[in-house]
Amino acid sequence: METAETFPRPVDPATLYLVSTPIGNLGDMTPRALEVLRAADMILCEDTRVTGKLLAAFQIEGSRLASYRDETEKRDAPRWLNELKSGKSLALVADAGTPTLSDPGFRLVRLCRKEGVTVIPIPGVSAAITALSASGLPSDAFFFAGFLAPKTAARRRFFEDHKDFPHTIIVYESVHRIGKCLDDMLAVFGTERIVCVARELTKKFETILSGPLGNVRDETARRSQKGEFVILIAKDGFEL
Repeated sequence: METAETFPRPVDPATLYLVSTPIGNLGDMTPRALEVLRAADMILCEDTRVTGKLLAAFQIEGSRLASYRDETEKRDAPRWLNELKSGKSLALVADAGTPTLSDPGFRLVRLCRKEGVTVIPIPGVSAAITALSASGLPSDAFFFAGFLAPKTAARRRFFEDHKDFPHTIIVYESVHRIGKCLDDMLAVFGTERIVCVARELTKKFETILSGPLGNVRDETARRSQKGEFVILIAKDGFEL
């Protein structure tokens, strides 16, 4: 492995930086991420209010914020590509975690690659990897599916299609659908399939439940369901 390297300056012109941010605990913010956010010409974010609070916590001036959302990314990506080609440095962040992973940014990165514009990732926390590392489920290979469809029929179809998938499956779910999602999983996988449900990762009330699906579903229902969830499904036949 190569030795660690430090960079002579925080940002370069005409460069897109993909900056990972904490998923809960502000102590997970990296020094390099802070340097880039301080130095970039503009910061693109999902919600300017959320990112504004993050910047304020680290005494970073917030007037360079611009909204960049899923709903408008197809329209906005060419505009920001032109800004990059004109020499601007841009930092792209999600509300939490690593941008472009179930968050906006894919289209802009794709355009940059197509047009030869430099894209530099600033790594940090990802909820999927954080949950996987602490789940006790097999981590040598996995399939990250992001957020599933909101409708029951589509969710069950996904689970049926992946019932015999040979590696750990990772999905995200919202507080509004966690109960229904676990019920759908129960209908497809049965009570003994090993799963993990992680909630409020890196925060004060972090919860990571691993075990047979029936037990985890019941325990999840008894606990607070605040926040977003990461669900991991082990391959059939795996035992803790």
